[in-house]
Amino acid sequence: MKYLTFATATLAASAAWAETPELTVFTYDSFVSDWGPGPAIEKAFEETCGCDLKLVGMGDGAALLARLKLEGARSDADVVMGLDTSLIAAAKDTGLFKETAVSAEYTLPVTWADPVFAPYDWGYFAFVHNKDLSAPANFKALGESDLKIVIQDPRSSTPGLGLLMWVKAAYGEEAPAIWEALADNVVTVTKGWSEAYGLFLEGEADMVLSYTTSPAYHLIAEEDDSKTAAAFDEGHYMQIEVAGVLEGSDQPELAEAFVKFMVSDAAQAILPTTNWMYPAVTPEAGLPAGFETLIVPEKALLVPSDEVGPLREEALSEWLGALSQ
Repeated sequence: MKYLTFATATLAASAAWAETPELTVFTYDSFVSDWGPGPAIEKAFEETCGCDLKLVGMGDGAALLARLKLEGARSDADVVMGLDTSLIAAAKDTGLFKETAVSAEYTLPVTWADPVFAPYDWGYFAFVHNKDLSAPANFKALGESDLKIVIQDPRSSTPGLGLLMWVKAAYGEEAPAIWEALADNVVTVTKGWSEAYGLFLEGEADMVLSYTTSPAYHLIAEEDDSKTAAAFDEGHYMQIEVAGVLEGSDQPELAEAFVKFMVSDAAQAILPTTNWMYPAVTPEAGLPAGFETLIVPEKALLVPSDEVGPLREEALSEWLGALSQ
């Protein structure tokens, strides 16, 4: 009788587990890290969905898209989160994403009307450094200096690709000359943001490609005000990170509910002090204390997503040519 009771209980538990829907979200590594927003987002969404949310780190944003292209319709993902405006057109070209009914009162610096992807946070790329450094005011001054910088590979990293677009948007046909001057400053090129920022913190470089919001982490989480971002007079390139639902998802309603959750106040309030970016929808409580100390670029640069493709290939060729010399 004891055996039958145990067996019955086991079958009941198995049935209950089988009835719990599972939602798989592919994203970038830093999102799912212990210090990233992943744990808090997972807990908050699971409290509302009655589901099992699986957040899966897939490298950086550009590597995430490459993985998705490789898997195609066979992908286990229901949602992809962590692509940005430089990758939207390429992501749509795969035919793997569906339109969603997600809308919100976005507080982005630009108007958002994309029917496929929903933005959940944004920021400006910048070179972060210690405050005691005399920082250059533009890319030309950086190239003329002997400062050491760490950047990310544009083929695997959204910040790396953003840097290519930044230089291209600021200098156009002069971009190859800018890269030739910067080549001597580059200590190393990492696959993703986490590796690059770690090298900077270890003292391997004077500056690291990151975000204007990165110093907020040190200030708020570590009570360390020794970091800042260099203000470049050519302007700073914007990054808007987005989430999208895959056409092949076997949990389409749940997937759309997750994307809607990411633009809700509950999720948006989590992101500033975990992902260290600006929320796409300003939370009811406003931005955390400390964000007011960040530099605010006087000029915002952003290449329209449908123009990134051809420009990316040209910029990548210029970058590879300069760094391979």
